Parts: sequence; structure tokens; C-alpha cells
Amino acid sequence: MQFSAAQIALLVNGRIEGDPGASVAAFGKIEEAGAGQLSFLANPKYGDFLYTSNASIIIVNDDFIVKKPVAATLIRVKDAYTAFATLLSKYQELMTQQLSGIQQPCYIARTASYGNNVFIGAFAYLGEKVKLGDNTKIFPNVYLGDNARIGENTVIHPGVKIYNDCVIGNHVIIHAGTIIGSDGFGFAPQADGSFKKVPQIGNVVIEDHVEIGANATIDRATIGSTIIKSGAKLDNLIQIAHNVEVGNNSVIAAQSGVSGSTKIGKGVMIGGQAGIVGHIQIGDGAKINAQSGVSKSVEPGKAVTGSPAYDYTSALRSQAVSRKLPELEKRLKELETLIKQLVNEKVG
Repeated sequence: MQFSAAQIALLVNGRIEGDPGASVAAFGKIEEAGAGQLSFLANPKYGDFLYTSNASIIIVNDDFIVKKPVAATLIRVKDAYTAFATLLSKYQELMTQQLSGIQQPCYIARTASYGNNVFIGAFAYLGEKVKLGDNTKIFPNVYLGDNARIGENTVIHPGVKIYNDCVIGNHVIIHAGTIIGSDGFGFAPQADGSFKKVPQIGNVVIEDHVEIGANATIDRATIGSTIIKSGAKLDNLIQIAHNVEVGNNSVIAAQSGVSGSTKIGKGVMIGGQAGIVGHIQIGDGAKINAQSGVSKSVEPGKAVTGSPAYDYTSALRSQAVSRKLPELEKRLKELETLIKQLVNEKVG
């Protein structure tokens, strides 16, 4: 599948410098790309590769200044990184659209239904009253429990397990091994020291344009719904507990965990390996640094770090001071010695 510079420029609203008929059929890193490949330059530290790259077409920022002749056709755009991501998404979408039909063996309950142009891979299981929207792709070994609903243009990668009654929206991507709708961690302590399981009878709702990485787990609600709102992006190996809400366009990096009933606002950024206790609020636009332990609510727009997490700016100041402690200790001892000398001289 080949694309010309003119076609690509149209897709990314770019301006061509060079041959509009130059064509590409693959992608490559600017330092490694060969003839017939498309690359991009967004980070200035890779700028020298522009003049040695064998790529046929290179996407660059509007304000990039070319200092030497360039063999490749350039396409100038406002944001090269975003434009390149758009093209990769379009390419992936075209490749995925080629998948259609139902592979065998698989199990589809009599009461299950699916829309047009769907793909259901081998060994998939679709339970009673499962519904799939148009153009949705279900890869091999996926399990969809009874009454699960999957929207349109959604991709469920191999080995994903979606329990009964869970709802997945449109244009969602769920990567391999993720489990949606397993029981929340609910156990009531008993007088004899044992724990009585609290049934988890709610579900999980994943809204539109959400992407969830590999081997993540999102627990069903005790009552009601655990909700991942539209535009949110979750990395690999994330634990979302029962009745949590993750707001619109929030991002959570790998190995983070969010405890039950915590509400995360919109536009929140959470770094890798962060841990968040239950029943608190993370305000809109808050930033939680990697490996932070968040034990209380975070105000909108605030950045926190550390364990327990506290104000990011204050934490940086504390770190700067702590690095100077050996020097401060030395100066303190010198001052103590000087004071003793002055006291002795005064007494003498």
C-alpha cells in the first residue's frame, strides 16, 4: 500500500517541499529509514540525521530551519510528532479494516448479535446476549461474558477477558491480557478474624476513545459502575479498583494502582508506580509524580510527589536542601567551634 507526498500532506494539512509524487509504503526512524519509507523529525537533537537520511519523505515542523540540501521530500506541519502519530493511526486503521469474518473454531451464543464488518478470531467466546457494534475486531482467545456490550470500531486484542454486563464504548482499544470486570476486593471482617466476601454485582463502563494497555485489571463495582470516561489512556499493568472513576482525557502510567471509590478528575496525569488510596478525590488537571503514595485528596491543578505525596515544588526544595546536609553539618560544627572560642575568650 503506497502513499504519495501529496496524499500525506492532505491528511496532515502539510506543505510540501520537494517532489509531491514521492511515494512511501512503510515507516522508519529518521536515522535508519531507507528509500520508500516515511519518517519524521520532531526532536532537534536528531536534526543532523535529516541530511543523511535515506527516507523518501520526512515530516518536519513549520519552524525548522534547513541548513543544508536535503535529499528527501519534506512535509512541513505545525507539529511533526502529532502528524506522524496521525499517519500511524491511519495506517493501523487501514490494516485492521482488512480483517473481517468469523474464524473457526469459536463459540457464539445463540442470543449474541454483531454488526457489519466485524472480525471474530479463533477460540473467541461470546456469551448470551453479547452485542458487538459495526467494524469491531475481536481477536483470538477473547472472552466476552453474558450481556457484555461492545461499541463500534473497537479493537479487543488477544486474550482479553470482559466479564458479564460490562459496557465498552466506540473507538476503544484494549490490549492483550487485560481483564475488565473481575470482582472488586470487598471483604467484611468478622468477629472470629475471618473475612466474609461482599458480592460485587455492579459492572465496568468504558466510554468512547479510551485505550487500555496490556495486562491491566479494572474491577467491577460493588454496586453501580466502575467508570473510565472518554479519552482516558491507561498504560500496561494498571490496577483500577471497584467503583473508581477516571475522568475524561486522564492518563495513568504503568504499574499504578487506584483503590476503591476514588474519583479522578479530567486531564489528570499519574506517573508510573503511583499508589492512590481509596475514597479520595483527585482534582481536574492534577499531576501525580511517579512512585508517589497519595493518601489524601489532591486539589485541582496541583502537582504532588513523594510517599506520602505532598506539594511538588516544596518537595523539590526539600530535596535540594537534603543534598546540602553534609555541607550544612560541616558549617554547623565550625560555628559551634567558633562560638566556644568566643565564649572562652570572653570568660578569660
